[in-house]
Amino acid sequence: MEAVKSQAARVTLEHVSKRFGKTVAVDDVSLQIEPGSLVTLLGPSGCGKTTILRMVAGLETTTNGRVFIGDAEVTHLPPNARDVTMMFQSYALFPHLSVFENVAYGLRVLRRPEAELRKEAEDVLALVGMAGMGERSPNALSGGQQQRVALARSLVMQPKVLLFDEPLSNLDAKLRKRMREEIRLLQQRLGITAIYVTHDQAEALAISDRIVVIEKGRIVQIGSPLELYRSPGNRFVAEFHRGSQFPAGAAGGDGRRPRQSRHRPAAAHRRQPASPGGCRHGPGASRSHPDPDPGRRSLRHHPEGLLSRIVCRLHGRDRAGPRPDH
Repeated sequence: MEAVKSQAARVTLEHVSKRFGKTVAVDDVSLQIEPGSLVTLLGPSGCGKTTILRMVAGLETTTNGRVFIGDAEVTHLPPNARDVTMMFQSYALFPHLSVFENVAYGLRVLRRPEAELRKEAEDVLALVGMAGMGERSPNALSGGQQQRVALARSLVMQPKVLLFDEPLSNLDAKLRKRMREEIRLLQQRLGITAIYVTHDQAEALAISDRIVVIEKGRIVQIGSPLELYRSPGNRFVAEFHRGSQFPAGAAGGDGRRPRQSRHRPAAAHRRQPASPGGCRHGPGASRSHPDPDPGRRSLRHHPEGLLSRIVCRLHGRDRAGPRPDH
């Protein structure tokens, strides 16, 4: 499987657009993905991220613009001529074929010699942790095992680019976390270029070299996970990527500062003096009526509130300081 690493290719989109009738799904997208990197297309449902992925794969034609894989333009080439493979949401395994035959299917289509085909299929099954399971039926596998078989089937073709269309969405949360870590480790080990589509912010943060945030068919920001988290370009990126409101006083996407909540005075956002326990009081800690859920209010209205609570508890102190004896 070392050949996979040597074939990693750059992917370039130049002013790519896609229209379905009067609906603009992708609007003038330009993007360059470096060889051997994993780039995530992140955005809400219906933003155009999967359409972009399908245009790279050749499953959708472009209305305007050009697509390159390496130095070759592939805009008008069929999928089988692009040297890419794609993992779908549903895995799309053949239920009447064994695990081994599912993985070897593409090699049989290419008429590889039987000995070479068997070695490559067995090697890639071992690579994804499925050694010795080649004779099983896909119906006898768990969701995570089916996902590994689908990944093996993509990798055995030794593609220049590996495409992922929300491949973990059918798994439970615990298994999804484990599988995304495995995908990332394999991608780094093989050095393959990968484009990953998801609407899950945590997934994008965990696996990406770069994240491309998409809204209504247009790219609104590109950066590393840390760059996007620390410096969101506008309100949409901040609220979608972090899942929280803008910090007080920050400019929104329209360049204007958000209004203070009519239910909270502006002074409540100022940092409070340290308590005798060594931790700062959260917003509104001096109120005579206790907040029924101070952790939630701190997270939404005070960017440092959650971190403050965690640090204080790690040091064995309540964030509001010691309580007086009654």
